[in-house]
Amino acid sequence: MVRCFFILLLFISFIKADVYEKSCVSCHTKLPVSIDKFFFRYLLKYSSERNVKEKLIDYLKYPSKEKTVMAEGFIERFGVKKPTKLNDKELEEAVNIYWKKYKVFGKLK
Repeated sequence: MVRCFFILLLFISFIKADVYEKSCVSCHTKLPVSIDKFFFRYLLKYSSERNVKEKLIDYLKYPSKEKTVMAEGFIERFGVKKPTKLNDKELEEAVNIYWKKYKVFGKLK
């Protein structure tokens, strides 16, 4: 009975998880570099919200070694990711959630 309840709770939490949690975080937990490190690399290179989001979406749709913000050693070890399977609306939603979660603007004192 307890096992069924636990499975039900796990299933409900997965259904309630947003597109960012389901599609991004689930894969990044398998990498030795946390997902926030990717964000800060994008922010360092592209600096503005608009540029970060545009470049991130472009990379996720059309990943390549030339577009990545990760170090050469990381790419040699893990390779370039496969193109996202998210549609444009889901991808934009995921990137917006990612931005809100890790942005530093307005959080610094």
